[in-house]
Amino acid sequence: MQTTYLDFEQELSEIDKRLEALGRQEDCSAEERAEQARLTEQQQAQEAEIYTALRPWQRIQLSRHTDRPQTLDYIRFLGTEFVELHGDRTFADDPAIIGGLARFQGRPLVVLGHQRGQTVQEKVRRNFGMPRPEGYRKALRLFQLAERFGRPVVSFIDTQGAYPGVGAEERGQAEAIARNIRELAGLRTPVIVVVIGEGGSGGALALGVGDRVLMQENACYSVITPEGCAAILYGERTPERVARAAEAMKITAPDLLRLGVTDEIVAEPQGGAHRHPQAAMAAVGRAIARHLDEVVGLPLDELVARRYEKFRRMGTTAVRESGHQADR
Repeated sequence: MQTTYLDFEQELSEIDKRLEALGRQEDCSAEERAEQARLTEQQQAQEAEIYTALRPWQRIQLSRHTDRPQTLDYIRFLGTEFVELHGDRTFADDPAIIGGLARFQGRPLVVLGHQRGQTVQEKVRRNFGMPRPEGYRKALRLFQLAERFGRPVVSFIDTQGAYPGVGAEERGQAEAIARNIRELAGLRTPVIVVVIGEGGSGGALALGVGDRVLMQENACYSVITPEGCAAILYGERTPERVARAAEAMKITAPDLLRLGVTDEIVAEPQGGAHRHPQAAMAAVGRAIARHLDEVVGLPLDELVARRYEKFRRMGTTAVRESGHQADR
């Protein structure tokens, strides 16, 4: 698969191409092995320079990066015995949300999330990860299934938002999102949420009310995109205005941890999840396992009460200056 480079990543392009060419050679000379070692060191230094000083708008661009692992990648990497379930038993199946039954480290659970798609054809089929009402009703069916059989839920968030089309509104988009939020608030089974890319508005929150809400280091979570914010506040979407809006909105993982919206930042490997997907997915897996161990044993009444109180507190407590971040 061809690598995609954002503007601020272009300096890595030539190094990556040369390393890839050397890696394809079966027999390398001593000079080529020395060059490979030198380029690897140069690559790591360049990654450190680029990714340790990211601005908010750059983090948001990374959250949307086409090479980032998506929900299906996480399910295949972390889970076993995945059985996908389809349809909302009302209207249709929405490919923008996928989910079903799986095992994680031997533990049976229900897993679901947004799927944007990776090829052009898949992106069109999955509506670029923007669900319609039937997608949220499919998710609700999975939540209820998990509660009925006492299985924890793991939910992956990665969407710009719910689809705003006429058909979606006619079929009750707002009601479907609101009902999911209400049902998740009282769901009598553990729920772990992981924001793995872009978390957009109610379209994300409909899958995002959990006992623990984790965010990858270069993810974002917001009621509106920086582009939309810039258009409303400044009347234009110039790059400068969008970057300014991104900084003011406080929607990156470090900001949201300080504000108490999320519970933990899952650190990405140096270079980001899009450049080192397996290491990034493994880190998410470790975080999920740790938080599942902490909440699975809680009495259900206490679990639901804590979850409800957690979301009721948002916006009413002082900015939290301390938090914990997963080890790299």
